Amino acid sequence: MGLILCVVLGVTAPARAAPYAAMVMDARTGEVLHSRNADTRLHPASLTKMMTLYIAFEAVRLGEIGLDTPVRISANAAAEPPSRLGLRSGSTIRFRFLIRAAAIRSANDAATAIGEAIEGSEAAFARRMTRTARALGMTRTTFRNAHGLTSDGHLSTARDMTILGRRMVYDYPQYYNIFSRREDDAGIATIRNTNRAVLNAYAGADGIKTGYTRAAGFNLVASAQRGRERIIATVFGGRSAAWRNQRIMELLDMGFDRAPSRAPVRTPPLPSYPDGGASNGAVARSLRPVPRPGPSAPSPELLAAIGEAVGEVLTEVETATATEVPSLPPTPRPEPQAALDVPPRPQPTAPEVITRASSTGSRLYGVSLGRQPSHHAAERLLLRTALAELGTFDDALRRVVQRSGGYEARFAGMTETQAARACARLAARNVTCEMFGP
Repeated sequence: MGLILCVVLGVTAPARAAPYAAMVMDARTGEVLHSRNADTRLHPASLTKMMTLYIAFEAVRLGEIGLDTPVRISANAAAEPPSRLGLRSGSTIRFRFLIRAAAIRSANDAATAIGEAIEGSEAAFARRMTRTARALGMTRTTFRNAHGLTSDGHLSTARDMTILGRRMVYDYPQYYNIFSRREDDAGIATIRNTNRAVLNAYAGADGIKTGYTRAAGFNLVASAQRGRERIIATVFGGRSAAWRNQRIMELLDMGFDRAPSRAPVRTPPLPSYPDGGASNGAVARSLRPVPRPGPSAPSPELLAAIGEAVGEVLTEVETATATEVPSLPPTPRPEPQAALDVPPRPQPTAPEVITRASSTGSRLYGVSLGRQPSHHAAERLLLRTALAELGTFDDALRRVVQRSGGYEARFAGMTETQAARACARLAARNVTCEMFGP
């Protein structure tokens, strides 16, 4: 009788909750501020898509695929279970829409399509995911698919996913803003962010990725920035979405309380692969080496365009010919994009040059890049910074102010929030920056 009772209880008892794990990290330095079961191998669920997206950004950087490359959807990708974008077998869609769907909607069909587009099959892509994980220092992670649905051996840890979240911020900042979008166009549908509850509720939150399966529980890697401080927190095994969201906000609060107000930004280098290639040990085509100027590494095409634009401006300054820089070609940074105006040659008697029309009265803040030895050098610094940070200074005014001992390079006409974020982005690239206001 006792044996029968035990069997019945074993059958009818509810499923055991997934183990809890957590980590909090100072993103600037990589210092761990809190951890619990951080090295326990657990089911990552859709946190997996962070690696899928990391490799997608890497493939674009290396020239393996373009953001506007049309991708043909396989029957395998179209058959993935929810969450889905709704891709149909045999249809085509631009690669950038697959990225949006995987990042914002957490679409399984889009994640599989990304893997197949880059490596030819999801199995080959999963092997690349694991190789990339090792190169990033994720020592206890193995991937079996691109989407994160439960699979034998598909495991990670809170520590490894926190490391990956930090690499998203610093390795591909030009794409990172996708994780903060509440909704976006994915080509065939408008999609809403699965993480919008935390994005809307927590000051400074700007990403990153949610995850859920029955085996994993409710997972989340989240990042928030306040002033110069950025904290990344990870939760595995949440009991519900609401519990997970509340816990992640408590962990972020803990991080901001424990992190120093000032700390050096230790930007990690891009991963180095022992076999010399990110894809299967050998890249299929001859790729031009791409230097990494900083976290906001532009594409080779944009680097060439920047070089041409700077050259034209220097020539114009020297010959006193005021012209306008043509619109740059599309860049890896998601829309919107804006043409840049070239500042006119300053008049000898004018101590300050404003390169755009005055903004509204509420835009009384800005950032200073420091003093330069000449007006020419200050102009060049402003232009190079604007070109390297497309989107950050699109609405700002470029000003050169003559001071005792040099010429100060300034971006003005910004809101307080815009100026703070701009300075934080520049600080992440070790660029001297000081915020000023009314």
